Amino acid sequence: MSDIKFAAIGINHAHIYGQVECLKRAGAQFVAFHAIEDDLAKTFGERFPEARRVSDPAAIFEDASIGVVVTAAIPGDRADICLAAMRHGKDVLTDKPGMTTFAQLDEIKRVQKETGRIFSVLYSEHFEVRSAVEAGNLIASGAIGQVVNTVGLGPHSLRLNNRPDWFFTRNRYGGILCDIASHQFEQFLFFSGAMDGEVVSASVANRGHADKPGLQDVGDAHVRTATSSGYIRVDWFTPEGLPTWGDGRLTILGTEGYIELRKYVDIAGRPGENHLFLVDKKGVQHIDCSNVDLPFGRQFLDDVRNRTETAMPQERCYNAMKMALTAQAMAEVGTEWAR
Repeated sequence: MSDIKFAAIGINHAHIYGQVECLKRAGAQFVAFHAIEDDLAKTFGERFPEARRVSDPAAIFEDASIGVVVTAAIPGDRADICLAAMRHGKDVLTDKPGMTTFAQLDEIKRVQKETGRIFSVLYSEHFEVRSAVEAGNLIASGAIGQVVNTVGLGPHSLRLNNRPDWFFTRNRYGGILCDIASHQFEQFLFFSGAMDGEVVSASVANRGHADKPGLQDVGDAHVRTATSSGYIRVDWFTPEGLPTWGDGRLTILGTEGYIELRKYVDIAGRPGENHLFLVDKKGVQHIDCSNVDLPFGRQFLDDVRNRTETAMPQERCYNAMKMALTAQAMAEVGTEWAR
């Protein structure tokens, strides 16, 4: 299982730790990383001493033994890293958002088709959350019938003292719907059983951080497919009293029941994470998902070996970001960032 070697280029977001652990759990070998920031590299290198730090990303791109490149660089820089990796024969697993502009999305699609490489986004609020994975298992088994609506909420803690300058610069992070809400767009498509969807309306605003004019601290969108509809809201207003970084929630309505996820905390007092509530004709039950298997890493590595699309269809990967970019543009109509 250690036949696949991978490397990281760009470690600006802490999600890089989850990306590396995801592939390591699945049996891949982490061999190298590139980061220009000495402080980030020091902490990262201490966590993963098996990976050598290289001063030039070319040392990774030109190493034929490395099959996969992961990145959690500044969002505005991720597309260029992914493009270079694919052009050098590497498959790619990037943090969300996979890109911040339609032009980047178009170029990634072109180069991916031209090279035949895999371009994938680790939407961690789905693939690395056990309750979300179990919700997919239950829906696949028919537990709530056909999905007709989802409500995805992604509140986050801002923690101003821990955020670098790029985080407050619109063209560097891509806007709140492009960035955070890409998680929710992907989940809407997945749980609706759809490859693509329509953005009906969208809005963004800075309601509470006038001193950070580039920040959008709240955003929402209405979405639909031919058989389902949904609402998405993301924000940076998590109160300090919450014992975690955000009360991520997802409600999935089906024709025969519904599922509600409290991904990271149950504010009613149950300990731990990954709480799933199932309501159907038999009654109401709480399901502890703390031991649910996370298959994404194994599936991704199998796709690398077999040139398949079992972890996530390439089309849905693209269209989740297309919807996020579309919502962002709709919300910013009349601004310099509108498409």
